[in-house]
Amino acid sequence: MRILTLARDLTRRKARQREGLFVVEGIRACEELARSPLEVVGVLAAPQLRETDRGRALCEALVARGTLVTDVTDREFQSAAETESPQGVLAVARIPAYALDAPIVVGQATVRLLVLDAVQDPGNVGTLIRTAAALGADAVVALPGTVDLWNAKVVRSSMGAHFHFPAVHSSWEALQHACATHDVALWGAELGGTDVALLHPPARCALAVGNEGSGLSPHVRAALAQRVTLPISSRAESLNVAVAAGILLHQLRP
Repeated sequence: MRILTLARDLTRRKARQREGLFVVEGIRACEELARSPLEVVGVLAAPQLRETDRGRALCEALVARGTLVTDVTDREFQSAAETESPQGVLAVARIPAYALDAPIVVGQATVRLLVLDAVQDPGNVGTLIRTAAALGADAVVALPGTVDLWNAKVVRSSMGAHFHFPAVHSSWEALQHACATHDVALWGAELGGTDVALLHPPARCALAVGNEGSGLSPHVRAALAQRVTLPISSRAESLNVAVAAGILLHQLRP
């Protein structure tokens, strides 16, 4: 029952950081995990999982890649699951060791990074990661104050983007150093900035989006090479951060 105990413990951020592991819940997410290159440490299966063809196929796929699938009772499963309807499957996987510099120095002429500055809502962060992956960004970089990228709610919201796309935590100093070293311009999304449609972004660019309530941190704002915005109707005060980031990333595509 080591996987069951581990899964319970991994609901805490400190445990995820200590063990270097995270939890994936649900059939679709676990199917995507099984297709990914990430190491799957183990899987918990409630009785209901093997009652459907899809559930049985998932178990077979996991076993085929050498993953231990442990059958547990409904009560045991619920003690580890964080969702109300977890579909009877929960996997424990190893957090990939992405390096901050890796997506910048791979040799391509263009770079697009999405920087999350103290973005705290797990659903928004997961959607931001999924959106960045879909729109061709090279990585998501989470600055201090941002929710844990491997929080179960973030992982669910990203719809498996985590498993194939670099998403890393970084200090502000490390990001500054990487941008300066590799000639990456830091742009920021802010009200009062220049309409993004009027600008020509540099080949190597990082877009920072801020906290849902207070916007960009003062030290990030002070370091921006350019502030950008999306003109919106006077009938709306603002856009959701994930929606705004998606539109901006589309506009900033090389």
